[in-house]
Amino acid sequence: MAELKVYGADWCSDCRRSERLLVGLGVEFEKLDVEQSAELAAEAESIAGRKNIPVIQFTDGVVLVEPSDATLWAELKIRGLVS
Repeated sequence: MAELKVYGADWCSDCRRSERLLVGLGVEFEKLDVEQSAELAAEAESIAGRKNIPVIQFTDGVVLVEPSDATLWAELKIRGLVS
């Protein structure tokens, strides 16, 4: 099971940056393309409270919206997903 969900779109540079970081660190995630599904777009907006992407949701319920690499890395470290 993936440790987190990433709501994003291929055209989004922030989404690609966050995904590159996760892949580089070997963190398993579920990629949810909001461009391909109005339902996923609405779900991401509901979770984030706004339309910005990426929306990154951890299994413990913590949500990050458009995080910097440093913020995302720190949250991964807190959860023991990276060392």
